[in-house]
Amino acid sequence: MEDKSKVIFGNVISDKDYRKACKTKEKNIRKYGDDSNVDYNIVISKNDHIGDSLGVYDVLLKDGESTEKFDENKGVIVGNIRMGFGHYRISMAMASAAKSMGYTPYWMDLNGYPQTTCTKVISAQNELYSLGSRLSKNKLFNKLVWEPMNYEGFRKLSYNASDQKNAELMATVYKNVPKDIPVIGTHAWPAQAAVHAGMKYVVNAIPDNWPMALHFAEGAVHAIQCKNAYMGYRICNGMDKDKVCKPMPNDDLVYVGHYIDHELVANIEADCQARIDRKKQGKPMRFLLTIGGAGAQKEIFAAIIKYLLPEIKNEKAALYVNVGDYKNVWNDLLSEIPEMKEFVTEHFNNFDEVTKFAEGANTSEVTGIHGFYHENIFEAVYCTNLLMRSCDVLVTKPSELAFYPVPKLFIKRVGKHEMWGAIHSAEMGDGTLECRDIPHTLQMIEIFMKDEKLLTEMCESIKLNKTIGLYDGAYKVVELAMGLKGGNK
Repeated sequence: MEDKSKVIFGNVISDKDYRKACKTKEKNIRKYGDDSNVDYNIVISKNDHIGDSLGVYDVLLKDGESTEKFDENKGVIVGNIRMGFGHYRISMAMASAAKSMGYTPYWMDLNGYPQTTCTKVISAQNELYSLGSRLSKNKLFNKLVWEPMNYEGFRKLSYNASDQKNAELMATVYKNVPKDIPVIGTHAWPAQAAVHAGMKYVVNAIPDNWPMALHFAEGAVHAIQCKNAYMGYRICNGMDKDKVCKPMPNDDLVYVGHYIDHELVANIEADCQARIDRKKQGKPMRFLLTIGGAGAQKEIFAAIIKYLLPEIKNEKAALYVNVGDYKNVWNDLLSEIPEMKEFVTEHFNNFDEVTKFAEGANTSEVTGIHGFYHENIFEAVYCTNLLMRSCDVLVTKPSELAFYPVPKLFIKRVGKHEMWGAIHSAEMGDGTLECRDIPHTLQMIEIFMKDEKLLTEMCESIKLNKTIGLYDGAYKVVELAMGLKGGNK
């Protein structure tokens, strides 16, 4: 196989940057070993947490006999990593779409095999990224380090060259996977590793709409959610300073729309009408606060809760607060705002109960503050998806949730690349501008509460967007992956 760190879509990497990429791989081998010659046994088992709801089977690397076998006709692998919650959430959307279309989704978490070099490398990067997210609350660090890295550093072709070298160390996990099962990567690393491993049909589902070479996995077909990102990716815009780069081949880049779960897309009209009706009837406005995988939004959550407490007391507002798997965030909120306790109902580590609550909330009344915490990562992430249908406004940073079909209030981003999620959502009419400080966030809360038009207009935009297929991206990615196997490109 050609060296994918030397030439990227026809763009030759400098000798200096290529040597740096090779040194990065050598450094990781010294730290984490090289298991390229290890023959990992595969065991397939139904996922204990989202196996029934999303039809997901886990691909595990462990000893023992597998009672399940790959479905080589209808199977599709969803390759992902745990880095924050975003890539897991996109993977769940792919699995949901695949199940709804009659396919079997197989879950490969490349950060879930602790015995492998692959997971050791990814885990180290994940720890660095989480640390950077937390440190980004420091304005100086954010300005001088974090935002430039997330906006320009990850944009460079030379960054992709280093990633491709590291991906050579990740390919081993695919060794015993049948090579003709399509792979959907929801991060570049699972897609890159699949290509290096010789998987024949790979789709790289790019999460961000700020074009960065970080997301390239040459050899895969690249799917994007937004048309405004198309040209930036096609011409590798700004990825080698001011140099005019050679473009991506036309067939390697496909616009598909937003990656959204089947359950959410199928219920858009009913859920939006329910929001409009609650607003007209003066029912408590339901705000869903969802913390990201780096756990960096606690201060903003606290300010919103304090501001809304009088409205919660008067049953003019209600809160869902999903802290994911960060119970310390919930405990800190209770300590900082003891007066919220009288309104609180806790839904902790009981996914069946949360599922019933979420289903009931679609048609019944909701008051007070409902806190959600799950130790398991699948439940922590998917809890937000369950609650999304019955909430009126999702309060989130403009990350992967920026693309979901629910009215959104965007709080401060964590990384400048996320800025474009809020811009796109505002253009599509289903979200606010990014509120970069607490006063502007509270201003938007007040407008949502008092304004008679804003929520309704967002709901009407979401319904209109559905008619043009804006939220069909997950279905189209699955179609694309299975179409590659069928000989269509």
